[in-house]
Amino acid sequence: MNKIIYIIVISLPFFLIAVEPDEILDDYKLEKRARDIGKQLRCMVCQNEDIDSSTADIARDLRIVVRNMLTEGKTDKQILDFMHEKYGDFIFFNPPVKFYTILLWVCPFLLFVIFIHLFFRKKI
Repeated sequence: MNKIIYIIVISLPFFLIAVEPDEILDDYKLEKRARDIGKQLRCMVCQNEDIDSSTADIARDLRIVVRNMLTEGKTDKQILDFMHEKYGDFIFFNPPVKFYTILLWVCPFLLFVIFIHLFFRKKI
């Protein structure tokens, strides 16, 4: 029984690798760039998982698109801009800073300060 558990635990990381062998590029540098880009892009189906580690069909399709664009000679910025055009800011794990994203970060603190002010103002 312990041997079975040991084998399962040892082989588990191999099942977690989402990039399939037919997707891997022959050129090591291009493959590394593809992996780096894939880690920056969010899977549209499985939230909070990058396309490099996702097993969803759309993630596989996006990995293939990234690899095809790399073999065509596109730069990382061109690929990321293409993905941004197609899917918007949500595709990025680190979306660009815009006015509404600043509001999302500032409003909770601002509301907390207002609440504290109102709470202590009534007590005094």
